[in-house]
Amino acid sequence: MMGTKPQGEAPQSKRGPSAPLIEIARNGLVESSHLASFALADSEGKLIASFGDPELQTFMRSSAKPFQAMPTLAAGAADAAGFTSEEVALMCASHAGTDRHAALAAGMLLKIGCSAEDLRCGVHLPYDPSTAEALIRKGLEPDALRNNCSGKHSGMLALAVHLDAPLDTYLEPDHPVQKMILENFSQMSGLPLDAIRVGTDGCSAPNFAIPLRNAAMAYARLMAPENLPAAAAEAARRVVAAMTGHPVLVSGEGRFDTRLMRASAGRLLSKGGAEGYQCVGIPADSLGYKHAALGLALKILDGDLGHRAGSVATLEVLGRIGALRREERTDLARFDARVLLNLAGLHTGEIRITPGFVLDSLDHGIHTA
Repeated sequence: MMGTKPQGEAPQSKRGPSAPLIEIARNGLVESSHLASFALADSEGKLIASFGDPELQTFMRSSAKPFQAMPTLAAGAADAAGFTSEEVALMCASHAGTDRHAALAAGMLLKIGCSAEDLRCGVHLPYDPSTAEALIRKGLEPDALRNNCSGKHSGMLALAVHLDAPLDTYLEPDHPVQKMILENFSQMSGLPLDAIRVGTDGCSAPNFAIPLRNAAMAYARLMAPENLPAAAAEAARRVVAAMTGHPVLVSGEGRFDTRLMRASAGRLLSKGGAEGYQCVGIPADSLGYKHAALGLALKILDGDLGHRAGSVATLEVLGRIGALRREERTDLARFDARVLLNLAGLHTGEIRITPGFVLDSLDHGIHTA
């Protein structure tokens, strides 16, 4: 197993508190701002750069999905079910609930002898507006297949079937599936089990709160898994290949994770989570100069319910360290710092990085603009 620095209890904050990073200005006056913290770390937990409090302990929400999918692959359950790379991508997804997404989830369940009734993730309208409108026009109610987490839950059920474990309690923390997921998460984040705070996610599955630095380390290990045990390393490689190879399945057309992975031609791995959480996996030597694989974990403190601040902050950090090329960032302009228009098309202000923002680089080998 890789070195697990930092070890022991989740570390207390050693740096400054979260600070304003994104602001919205109108006619030159700051109208509102978003507090943020982030950590950029390598696979050994070395903090490469940061802003605010890199030791902030907070729930990863859906950014944890790649690690929740890994045990289904490592245990052989995905292969036993005959899951394709597209279906592996859906296991890691917060998908938009389109017909394609729902059909893939239904196919996964069929392969393991289950159905939508076995899913315990709940029901909501599809995130994709046109799909939601089509259902409403037809007078149809969405089912659990449209839930953005249906792929994750289908993967958990596949592991339960493979283990011959109960299906109706697959979300309970003491269920074999959830124990395997937590153990894998401990290995990837470099924290012992008792340092990981477990809560209940929006889809009713267990979720994990860890410091931002450990989350960044987990994403670095996902991108550079060679020092993990063989089964976990292969699972990590398959997760990365599936997510970056099928970005529309991980999120959806026009959504940030999909667009970032497409713009970078699959070089970067992106996975957001609720309440303003965002992670990016950066492979080795992708910064334009020699450097190890890195992970970025970012938290917008107010939850970023308008989905406007997290993408601006993420693109700024990736740009400053050289992980995102100029033409790639241009392709992502709708998610970046930009002017704001009202309904009449008039320029009313801008959303921007707080002037004077400095990336706190702790590694003199990293190049910052």
